[in-house]
Amino acid sequence: MTLGLVVMLVAFVVLLLLNTPIAIVIGGVTLLAAWAMGYDAALVTVASDMVGGVDSFALLAIPFFILAGDLMGAGGLARRLIDLAASMVGRLPGGLAVINTITCMLFGAISGSAAAAVSSVGGTLIPEMNRQRYPKNFNVAVTTASATVGLLIPPSNVMIVYAIVAANVSVGALFLAGAVPGILVGLALIVVSVVVSLRQGLRGQSAADQPAFWRSVHRAAPSLLLVVVVIGGILGGVFTATEASAVAVLWAFLLGVVVYREIPLGNLPEILLRAARMTAVVLLLVGASRAMSQLLINEQVPQVVSAALVGMSSNPLVILLIINLLFLLVGTFMDITPAILIFTPILLPVTMDIRMDPIHFGIVMIANLCIGLCTPPVGTCLFVGCSVGKADIGGVSRAMLPFYVAMIVVLVLITYVPALSLWLPGVLMD
Repeated sequence: MTLGLVVMLVAFVVLLLLNTPIAIVIGGVTLLAAWAMGYDAALVTVASDMVGGVDSFALLAIPFFILAGDLMGAGGLARRLIDLAASMVGRLPGGLAVINTITCMLFGAISGSAAAAVSSVGGTLIPEMNRQRYPKNFNVAVTTASATVGLLIPPSNVMIVYAIVAANVSVGALFLAGAVPGILVGLALIVVSVVVSLRQGLRGQSAADQPAFWRSVHRAAPSLLLVVVVIGGILGGVFTATEASAVAVLWAFLLGVVVYREIPLGNLPEILLRAARMTAVVLLLVGASRAMSQLLINEQVPQVVSAALVGMSSNPLVILLIINLLFLLVGTFMDITPAILIFTPILLPVTMDIRMDPIHFGIVMIANLCIGLCTPPVGTCLFVGCSVGKADIGGVSRAMLPFYVAMIVVLVLITYVPALSLWLPGVLMD
């Protein structure tokens, strides 16, 4: 290992322990490592790589999808999805928990943000579950776990990030690949919720408490249609993923301002500013991570990692197990976007050596890192859920244990049964 890589690793760990923003960590350690490696004009090299990292037409989809998600969140989408879920599954044992899971899946898929799903859905359902004497820690746990599923169900910003870093990966195919795994994770969480509810004697809603089914469908259908328009448009060749994101913004604007009328025009500047801030954070991450990835590639780190993994075992099943364990560990201290940006260039060549489809690898990576979003010590969704539910992280983490087990079981299936990810793109895109 060269001196520059040692400097990079040590600085990375130290800055993370100091709670430095992750984009600053990535950019800073890359610059330090470049200087230590003796790069001529290290600052210019790193800056050039950062600019090149964000100079992509496909990346324009991210700010549009972020804005569409903000518009949906402000436009009363959560309440409509809750009513729809309640009309379908409210009578099951622990009905509110099942409603919570389905709503988080739908909201996360439409908004593209797991944290937004925790905040919007949890802000409504957690107090209601508390009022009906569901255990507080369980309420936060089911919301936190369920919100991450939306990142597997299209459209998904993190899938766009992976497709850009991986190169030559179709965003449309990746969207389709996440649908079945996302539904499987959601079903597993529902099973856990029902089992826990049965053990704790939590009953479902009465018929009188349930919203009318067709009325709920009518109210939620325009929002759900967004997914159909986006995916259908991409698959039908009507527009690219980037153009689809612009269509999503227009659709969300019309719903929130014209149809639902829950977004006053005076609130639009605040929504636009919030989306711009989030976009700036994401693009800074993309640029800094591109610079780090380029430096690692120049130092042949992917080849070294590949040789090390193959040296540990030549069995593809064992290599996949090691990669999964690595991602589960990484997810506990790093958010999903920087993890994808940093580790895709390192590990994708390894998986290609064992003839793993890049689309399948992307879904496995995202499923792994979704678990990290609700895992201490740095789980973003876990912290948001505890804040919304006014709960202790330790107590919620214990309540999360059966949900972790369910998510890991499905992760194993996704990893070792490629057809779960590749069947739908194969059917619809061939």
